[in-house]
Amino acid sequence: VSSFLLIAFWHHRKASRAGARKAMVITVTGGISMLAGFLMLAQIAGSFSIRAIIAMDGLSSEALFIPAMLCILLGAFTKSAQFPFHIWLPDAMEAPTPVSAYLHSATMVKAGIYLVARLSPIFGGVSLWFWLVTGIGLLTLLWGSFNAVRQTDLKALLAYSTVSQLGLIMSLFGVGSVAYHL
Repeated sequence: VSSFLLIAFWHHRKASRAGARKAMVITVTGGISMLAGFLMLAQIAGSFSIRAIIAMDGLSSEALFIPAMLCILLGAFTKSAQFPFHIWLPDAMEAPTPVSAYLHSATMVKAGIYLVARLSPIFGGVSLWFWLVTGIGLLTLLWGSFNAVRQTDLKALLAYSTVSQLGLIMSLFGVGSVAYHL
């Protein structure tokens, strides 16, 4: 809600209101998906503690493991502006410049990246995790780079270069997850 209010600061602008709505719908939908994934993961593990879940063996054989992983990844991809959910980030640039910088440098976009990093020990040995995180990350990297080069507005350039760098980080976490399989 706070990011919605920050993006819609200039509420008299149609683009500002549209960007705020888009960011709200995409990130809230991802947050609800993430919550569902965490609840499924807690159901199969019997704990909400990440340390306790990492210490458990045989979680990947549970029926809810893959749906939990997919729900959590959907939430992480929406929060970290991964393709095709990246569309909220350039539109969030309608916010005043300090607010736009805040959205890029702080909580919003790094939450999904941190989540993938933190949960890689749990899901890292699963090939679907590797392919989804790496593939979506690379696609986001290329799409963000391609769009960044075409921008003439400095804020849009910043937004798409941020999308590209988030894709790079995500793809590196995907490639690094192979180490958990060894």
